[in-house]
Amino acid sequence: MKTRPALTLTDCEKIASAALAEAKRNNWIVAVAILDDGGHLLHFVRMDGASPANARIAVAKGRTAAESRRASGTWQERIKSRPELMRMPGILPVQGGVPIIAEGSCVGGVGVSGVQSHEDERIAQAGIDALLRE
Repeated sequence: MKTRPALTLTDCEKIASAALAEAKRNNWIVAVAILDDGGHLLHFVRMDGASPANARIAVAKGRTAAESRRASGTWQERIKSRPELMRMPGILPVQGGVPIIAEGSCVGGVGVSGVQSHEDERIAQAGIDALLRE
């Protein structure tokens, strides 16, 4: 039987803390969602001033990254040449969702929404980097 790493509450708190620090450092107001490898919400933070839409979008970006095992922005690029991919179930093709890869396995995803999509991705990656630096 194969064993692989899984996210813990402590891991989620570390990701969220680093992501929020990156957002605060840049005066960005965002929502941050951390999901397991099946796209189920494990941890969520919505900064004061982030909209309800940011909350839903962050979860959708994180779910896209976790379930597809690729950054949500890659879907955005792929759709340019293959618009039929817009019909893929559960895929939000907007940059800002990043898969968490640990020990060669996808263990989840981080989704961020609230600023420009490339900035959302930067925040998500900062959270993941903090976890993987251990």
